[in-house]
Amino acid sequence: MDRPGVVLLPVTMDTKSAEAIYVRDCLKEAGVECLIMDTGIRGQSPVPVSITRDDVARAGGRSLAEIQAMRHEGKALNAMIEGAVKCAMDLYRKGSLLGILGMGGSMGTTLGTAVMRAFPVGIPKVMITTMASRDTRAFVGTRDILMLHSVCDISGLNYVTKRVLRNGAMAMAGMVKGAGKIQKSPKPAVFISTLGTSEACAKELKAHLEGNDREVVIFHTVGAGGEAMEEMIQEEDVAAVLDLSLHEIGDHLFGGDYDAGPDRGAAALKKGVPTVLVPGNTDFLVTGPVRTAEERFPGRLYHQHNSAITAVRTTREELETLAGVVADMCNKARGPWAILVPLKGLSAFDSEQGPLHDPEGPRFFSDALKQRLERPSLVHDLPHHINDPEFASAIIRILEGLMASKFEKCN
Repeated sequence: MDRPGVVLLPVTMDTKSAEAIYVRDCLKEAGVECLIMDTGIRGQSPVPVSITRDDVARAGGRSLAEIQAMRHEGKALNAMIEGAVKCAMDLYRKGSLLGILGMGGSMGTTLGTAVMRAFPVGIPKVMITTMASRDTRAFVGTRDILMLHSVCDISGLNYVTKRVLRNGAMAMAGMVKGAGKIQKSPKPAVFISTLGTSEACAKELKAHLEGNDREVVIFHTVGAGGEAMEEMIQEEDVAAVLDLSLHEIGDHLFGGDYDAGPDRGAAALKKGVPTVLVPGNTDFLVTGPVRTAEERFPGRLYHQHNSAITAVRTTREELETLAGVVADMCNKARGPWAILVPLKGLSAFDSEQGPLHDPEGPRFFSDALKQRLERPSLVHDLPHHINDPEFASAIIRILEGLMASKFEKCN
């Protein structure tokens, strides 16, 4: 190992002790030390551990007896999560934590991934779980968590669990041995949001920015992508944000599947990061299969993107509401911003050849914005489609002006 430290293994030792010991031994074989944290509530650990369940409970501000007396598994689990996060953070602050490896069913996965989500991108995180074959967004959130399906229940050692647990341990060993070798670039970072329906624009921007010595990070706005971008804007030093894909705001407001939460779009504006906003992909909401779309949004115009995803055309009322939300965020901005509206279409679907084209939709959105904005002059209506090269060039021109004004104010 190039650096000292341990992999933290949060596990309920009353039910998973044999598996935990097996994983510990696999990691040791690979030259990685493992520290077991007992997160169980009932029973006892049959072997000594580095962080006891009493330690975990106390770290969360309660005694283990108090947690056991709750007689509600959800509340008790939350109490242990609070303590487990604090114990793990203590190791991290001391520089002792190399990675986190969890195992379990729904409860163990809830606790293990809650601990993992408290740590930044780059800290190795592996969760071996029966829940990996389901929708994992609640567990993964916005972090780089590797979910490994255990195939069978993690309930004792057998030839199946041994194979999977060993693979998980070896994956963790590989990650911690290679961690830290990719350093953050000294180049100014620019964050871009996009979907496939505005990807041509994003590619043009990426090529230009990278050619001008900028580091470009692109987020796929499928809900978790936009949420991750908002969090990383708060956590990282970001030079500028090109938010090309605001449809996640609409999905949050109107029940689409790509919901990034109530704070989508606000982080850069609140932080004062130079921001260019484009109402890209707001011409549709995202739902599941077409039958689901017809049930949830009857009488609307649909486009079946594939068997699992259907785009539902937004109404004028929805566009007006969305414009109001965007305007309210901009009115509270602490730094330079601008909004660019491509009048010939908001996505690949919203074009003359597209299935959801509304020729007057972009103009309607722009007019609604201007009515709510305190500085409507910062809205730029452009006679281009979002994927036209000319539109990308306009974004770059406006962005350079915003970044220059930010630099002048700082000096």
